[in-house]
Amino acid sequence: MKDESGSLSQWLIPIAFVVCSAWATWHTPAYILDFLTPQSESLLSQMSELHKRKDVTPNMPGLFGGYADPIDWAALILVPIIFLFGVRTVRCAPMEFEHWRPIDRIALFVGRVTMMLIIIMTGVMLYEVFLRYLFEAPTLWANELTLWLAGYVFLLSGLYAMQQRCHIRIFLLYDVMPRWVQHIFDVISVTLICVFAIGLVFGSYKQVFVTKFYKWEMFGTAFDPPIPATVQPMILIMVSLIAIQAIINLISDWNLEPDSTGTGIDIDADELEAIKRSVGNS
Repeated sequence: MKDESGSLSQWLIPIAFVVCSAWATWHTPAYILDFLTPQSESLLSQMSELHKRKDVTPNMPGLFGGYADPIDWAALILVPIIFLFGVRTVRCAPMEFEHWRPIDRIALFVGRVTMMLIIIMTGVMLYEVFLRYLFEAPTLWANELTLWLAGYVFLLSGLYAMQQRCHIRIFLLYDVMPRWVQHIFDVISVTLICVFAIGLVFGSYKQVFVTKFYKWEMFGTAFDPPIPATVQPMILIMVSLIAIQAIINLISDWNLEPDSTGTGIDIDADELEAIKRSVGNS
């Protein structure tokens, strides 16, 4: 993987993925009506009204006689295509974890998508501040959209942090142990992560996907985004991916020295000298 992380494609591909995913997510009621037709008449009527109210292109007829129009289908088809292309073309930046494996490309691309979401979220907040304090015309959607994006940023960044080995870890006992004992600690840690992920998915799957996603539960505000219907399923998905990434890290780091796995404390030489000078001056 070459250090070409600053190229234009490294920006455009994640942005294209965000745009297609956002369109497909917003029009998910159309996919639910086409693929998972609600059995009860009340739920079918409720979902149809929701789709009509939230559809960005209401005048465009559905494809194949369904609810999803050609743009909806194009976005849905492009999401996995752009994702696979982004995973294959993602480049590792110089400051990122250097002992990567090809399978780590998934987490790296998710990290790029997360970075794009942060930029978009910042732009939404600046836009709201600009309208609120300069024109006294606040929006009805900026606050909820920021909350929605922040939830995705929090979840997606967890996978990237796990791949980069930059999550919070305590090494008080770990660093003084021989390598074979460190391996035992690593196995116990990964096992606990997997047990937590399995328990969370097993205990919440029905409530999340049947109650929240299938019924497409909304937030209940003026903008009314589907935060419960999207964030809660994403929690289960990302926790599962984080557990898988923890297993990948365990296998990848098994024969590496502790300092090479990101467990050592890396202090810049200039920073160390500054600390020494400040201690001496005090």
